[in-house]
Amino acid sequence: MKPEGGRKAAGVDAEIKASNLKRLRRIEGQIRGLQKMVEEERYCADIVIQISSVQEALRGVGKALLRNHLHHCASEAIRHGNKEQASAMYEELLDLIYKHLR
Repeated sequence: MKPEGGRKAAGVDAEIKASNLKRLRRIEGQIRGLQKMVEEERYCADIVIQISSVQEALRGVGKALLRNHLHHCASEAIRHGNKEQASAMYEELLDLIYKHLR
């Protein structure tokens, strides 16, 4: 499957990639656990606590991905791109921070 927009990362640290995949698999298991909790009509507060745990785990993956993006993609565009590319990267970073990482 082709990434959205056909874009690929400028660089991906192999350890970070492996760690993110491991974390996402764990989160996938947590989601299946949530589905089971809902199916079994478990206590709502317990489900909400588990949802909070999943959200925190996803934020951790997002933070690691943003760190990689800043280290590789963003720094490359800002250092070696033209003014237009650098400006577009700044806008992308602001969008990520304000819209997606709350």
